[in-house]
Amino acid sequence: MGKPTGFMEFEREPSHLRPPLERVKDWADTHPPYEEKTLRDQGARCMDCGIPFCHTGEIVNGMAMGCPVNNLIPEWNDLVYRGQWHEAIIRLHRTNNFPEFTGRVCPAPCEGSCTLGISQPPVTIKTIENEIIERAWLEGWVVPEPPLARTGLKVAVVGSGPAGLAAAAQLNRAGHQVTVFERDDRVGGLLMYGIPNMKLDKSVVQRRVNVLEEEGITFVTGVSVGSGIPAEKLVADFDSVVLATGSTVPRDLTVEGRELSGVHFAMDFLAANTKALLAGSATPISAAGKNVIVIGGGDTGTDCVGTAIRQGAKSITQLEIMPRPPESRAADNPWPQWPKIYKLDYGQEEAAALWGADPRRYCISTRRLIGENGAVTAIETVDIDWVHSPGARPELRELPGSEQTLPADLVLLAMGFVGPEQPLPTAFGCKLDHRGNIVHDDDMMTTVPGVFAAGDCSRGQSLVVWAIREGRQAARGVDKYLMYGESVLPDY
Repeated sequence: MGKPTGFMEFEREPSHLRPPLERVKDWADTHPPYEEKTLRDQGARCMDCGIPFCHTGEIVNGMAMGCPVNNLIPEWNDLVYRGQWHEAIIRLHRTNNFPEFTGRVCPAPCEGSCTLGISQPPVTIKTIENEIIERAWLEGWVVPEPPLARTGLKVAVVGSGPAGLAAAAQLNRAGHQVTVFERDDRVGGLLMYGIPNMKLDKSVVQRRVNVLEEEGITFVTGVSVGSGIPAEKLVADFDSVVLATGSTVPRDLTVEGRELSGVHFAMDFLAANTKALLAGSATPISAAGKNVIVIGGGDTGTDCVGTAIRQGAKSITQLEIMPRPPESRAADNPWPQWPKIYKLDYGQEEAAALWGADPRRYCISTRRLIGENGAVTAIETVDIDWVHSPGARPELRELPGSEQTLPADLVLLAMGFVGPEQPLPTAFGCKLDHRGNIVHDDDMMTTVPGVFAAGDCSRGQSLVVWAIREGRQAARGVDKYLMYGESVLPDY
């Protein structure tokens, strides 16, 4: 601990964001860089506490607590305070293959579990993490590190999102020959097409993919395993298979008018926009000049708001069925759990700057979609109340007389995902649980010997950082399976 009184001397530096009315004019990164002194002061705020909950990576009462990849946060905070940036990236890369992804898109459960956060604003862990990796790229410290020897064994990874890339990176490090199969035209999965450019620039994804290729990983794009390549062929051609296909079946809205044109799943909208940006073409799903309704909250809903703003939406309203979160932790949401509190994310902040208010409306349910000539023109909603009864799940109740009709030219469904697409795990013969997720053991192996699963396809919809963790776990499981119960890979 380099500065024992740092947390007493320095205030938390607010997140550096370009002004909302400036950043909505482009698709560039919303975060400008920090000065080194600022970062060193922020690192000094870390208390190096005796029990650092920030990197525990546990689930307590269904809530995340600490960093899922067990980042050695106090160690690299201290190294940043001392100006030892090269040592800091070594420690960071020890547990996290892709800190440039988590440093941008992770909601930072580590900060929610920061001990300093009990009585003060927590340490800016996410910011420091991102600045460490960006300094490493700038200084040329991120270089290909191919394995010194090969085992002669081959592993197929299906899916190139964060779980698939993490599994591939670790398996390649162990000396296995890894081939990653991606059905889209570019590598990255959710990182490439599910997260908008201003939040995660696609050059950031591609530069890491380039390094992985130089380390010896083979990427095959535009191929759908299960149809383009039979599952049986992968099992026959490879010594092991890792399924990392994500949770890609969106939750639908079963109301009157769902079939109208102008109603789209959020991920279709976001992916189409990113593909158009990369191709330099017009997007087939545009919010330009339209009244946009986003149904659902979370990161995906926020990304829809930010994307629609940049496309030139006339108005944006975001509907959430849940109540407005409290301003501070509720009694049933104690530290070190992730704090479920009200905040403005980047998209809502931008909407407020343009139209004067947070676009979110809480405790609202959609009754039906209204249209003319086959196209959506309005949405009918009703306010609801949540009824809590002892020993029973909360139930929603419509409030009489609260019906509203809102203009809607584009409706985006951002209500989460219900599981992986069934044909692929079924083709491999994997057992699924009651939610449709792939069942696996502690080593991430499915009910089919030699076939492993990682990320959202087995865990359910979750965070990028959990996907990276499970990709690493699956890689260790595969290595143990192939190497007679032993593995050179870490168990965290």
